[in-house]
Order: sequence, then structure tokens, then C-alpha cells
Amino acid sequence: MELFYFMVFGALGAVVAALELSKNSKDRINTSPAFNSFKNNYLVVYSLMMAGDWLQGPYVYYLYSTYGFGKGEIGQLFIAGFGSSMLFGTIVGSLADKQGRRRACVTYCITYILSCITKHSPQYKILMIGRVLGGIATSLLFSAFESWLVAEHNKRGFEQQWLSLTFSKAIFLGNGLVAILSGLFGNLLVDSLSLGPVAPFDAAACFLAIGMAIILSSWTENFGDSSENKDLLTQFRGAAVAIASDEKIAVLGAIQSLFEGSMYTFVFLWTPALSPNDEEIPHGFIFATFMLASMLGSSLASRLMARSSPRVESYMQIVFVISSASLLLPIITNVFVGASFKGERRKHLICWLSSASWLLYF
Repeated sequence: MELFYFMVFGALGAVVAALELSKNSKDRINTSPAFNSFKNNYLVVYSLMMAGDWLQGPYVYYLYSTYGFGKGEIGQLFIAGFGSSMLFGTIVGSLADKQGRRRACVTYCITYILSCITKHSPQYKILMIGRVLGGIATSLLFSAFESWLVAEHNKRGFEQQWLSLTFSKAIFLGNGLVAILSGLFGNLLVDSLSLGPVAPFDAAACFLAIGMAIILSSWTENFGDSSENKDLLTQFRGAAVAIASDEKIAVLGAIQSLFEGSMYTFVFLWTPALSPNDEEIPHGFIFATFMLASMLGSSLASRLMARSSPRVESYMQIVFVISSASLLLPIITNVFVGASFKGERRKHLICWLSSASWLLYF
């Protein structure tokens, strides 16, 4: 592995460690042993669920390319996953409330395990089914688990302020530490142990199975408030009225969608951008570097948002400007200085700019 990747990873890791260690504990809240046991159980499960998701990220495009698919076909597979997540995401919350949040979490595990199994097939139709299943699983991941947590927390009579402790720890572990470790573990499986690009998906299925076993053995079922259950058409009508009555809601939705759209485009293209001629690159290690940058951005954001100035609106304008510049620079260098920035230098530049983009994605 190149020294360059170690340098980037080490530099980001040192900065993140320094920021995290500098946090003080003056606002630490005293909790009960029962709550700590409940919180730790949830964090273990959530970390396993996120590991099952993050392990797959660095190798999806690479796996499809090893099966001989071109960028167009791979793009169709990605769109299928995003599309199924979009469609299913509109109803998953309502279904989980009616059928049970615990059952929805188990469904996530089963659906994602099946999606991982399909990765063993080089058949386009089988892979397409896997992407659809993966999109459904993603919708469940980002809805059912948090809904179960909130309902169970309230049902057990814990203090409301303690809920923020569980969420903050879940974000730090699931979207930070676990994401970084998943990238490194995937790199170990594929590059160091030479187990092939399917190995991370098999490992993900194992983590998901362990998490499902814990859910089945220790979680109780909870449901949404039956008095508030409404059919989908009524819910959509209510959402449309809310958007139409306040333009800020529509603008916020557009801003979020545009930013997420740019990042999903990046997720699809970073692998071919760093290996345009199918060069060997440490996908998992690079992914771990991206996640370190994301964790750094989250840590910086929490400090900036705690200050009275700049205002959130001004702060987000700066974020969008820097994000746009980070994503635009590879295009400029490719067009105007492509002749002088080729090979390793070009890959290094893209990797630096990609890390800058993820720093802003918190």
C-alpha cells in the first residue's frame, strides 16, 4: 500500500483523535444501571447493523466491475438501489408502526443478508434483485431502529434527556468508528488476505446475523400509536399541505436533496475516478479515510454550531461553497492540466479532494 494513503489516513486520524480527546465531560449526566444496560444493548446492535452496511460500501462498484459490467450497467444497478430505497422509504415508517418496529428491524437483517448473498452471482438480474433488496434494507435501517429506540425508551420510563446520550453514542459509533473500522477490515479481507471482493459482503452478512440473534433474544416488540394511524394517501396529503403552506420546508427539502444528490454521485464515481484503467487501489483503506474525514467534519460542526456566530444559514453557505469547489477541482485539473497531472499525481489529488468532500458530509 502506498505511503501516500498512510499519510492521509494518519494525518486525519491524529486531528480527529485530538478533537475527540479535547472534549470535556462537565455536562456528563448521571444515569441508572438499568438505562446503561438498555443503552449498551442498543449500541451493540446498532453498531453491528451499521457494520453490515458500511462493509459493503467500498466494494460494490469494484465487485460489479470484476464481473465485467461497464459503467452504464453499474449505474443502472446503483439507480435501482437508490430508487427502491426512495419508493419503500415512503411507506416503511407506517408499516413498522402497524406491524411492529422489532419485526421491521429483523426484516432489515433478513433483507440485507439476502442482498449480500446475491453478490456471489455474476448474473445481472440476480444482482439487480440484490440492489432492490439493499434499497429496501437501507430504508428500514434509517427508520425502524430509531423508532424502536424512542418508543422503548419511553415505555421503560427513562428520563427524556437520557435519550440524547444514546443517539450521540450511536452516531459516534455507527457513523464514525464502525465505518472506519469496516473500511480497514474490508481492506484486510480483500487485499491483505486476498479473499476476493465478495468477502466483505459475506462478513457483512455474518455481522447482520449476529445482530439479528441479539434482537430476537433481548428486544421486545412495540408499535405506533393506533389512534394516529392514517392511510398513506392522507399522510401524503398532509405532507403536501405542509410544504405548500411554508416555502421554507420546500426550500430545505430542495437543499438537502441537492446536497445528498451530489454525494451519491460521488459515491458512485469515486472508484472509477481513482482507478480509471482498472488499477489496483486499496478500496477499503481509502473508504476508511473518507469516513475519518466525515468524522472530522462532524466534530468540527458540533463546535461551530455551539457558537453564537456565524449563524447556521451563513455557516451552511460556506459549507456549500467549499463542497462545490472540492467537487469542481478534479474537473478543472482534468480539463486544463490533465497532461501534467496523470498517473499517481492525479490519483493523489482526487483522493485529497474526495477527503475534503467527506469532511463536509456530516
